[in-house]
Amino acid sequence: MPILPPSEFTFPDPVECDPEGEGLICIGADLSPSTLFEAYSHGLFPWFSEGDPICWWCPEPRCIIRPQDYHPSKSLLRSMKKMDYKITINHAFDTVIRSCSLPRSYANETWISEDIIQGYSALFDAGYAYSIEVWENETVVGGLYGVNIGHGCFGESMFSTRTDVSKMAFYTLMLIGQENQLPWIDCQLVNDHLLSLGASTLSRQQYLNSLQDVVKQPSIDWKKYQDSVFSSKTIAQWASLSA
Repeated sequence: MPILPPSEFTFPDPVECDPEGEGLICIGADLSPSTLFEAYSHGLFPWFSEGDPICWWCPEPRCIIRPQDYHPSKSLLRSMKKMDYKITINHAFDTVIRSCSLPRSYANETWISEDIIQGYSALFDAGYAYSIEVWENETVVGGLYGVNIGHGCFGESMFSTRTDVSKMAFYTLMLIGQENQLPWIDCQLVNDHLLSLGASTLSRQQYLNSLQDVVKQPSIDWKKYQDSVFSSKTIAQWASLSA
């Protein structure tokens, strides 16, 4: 894993500077790979509207999902076995993050600006971000992207243009998390959709305590997965990834 140069910025302790648990920790800095690495290593992530200054958050409570506790629905498994989608890892990061940046049916705006895209793309090139893609023929129809530092896996966003395909990418991430014995995958903010997938919460202090241990562990060997193309039919049974 490449070593990034030290960040020019030092982030404050979230608990000390935000005792009320409102979540906003600080404003400023940049979105360079070193700064993003420093922020995630200390429990912060950027979230702001285009044109606004960069805002760094560490919410109370923290939404996480434990891969070992995740169980896909029977309907999702039926869909994966029925449809002949292909699933890849780290084959089309730019396509995924740009697809995630598009406005949704329930919102006209997106927080994934061009600056965010450039920052996370550079982090991907440095080896600290990942993407999972679901393909229909030669088109990416769903997927997700996130950050990985040690055993810390941080989900950022997902998208789909076909029924259940973002859930297929999410299930693939859970399987990777299970195989690598990740204690949790960070989902950041609580929402009903994540809770429906099996997410739960940790207090901010519990999350930060756990984070300091997991980021010191070996990182996921993404090359193990990215050299292959998987069928949704076989991924549903974990046979392809566990071989």
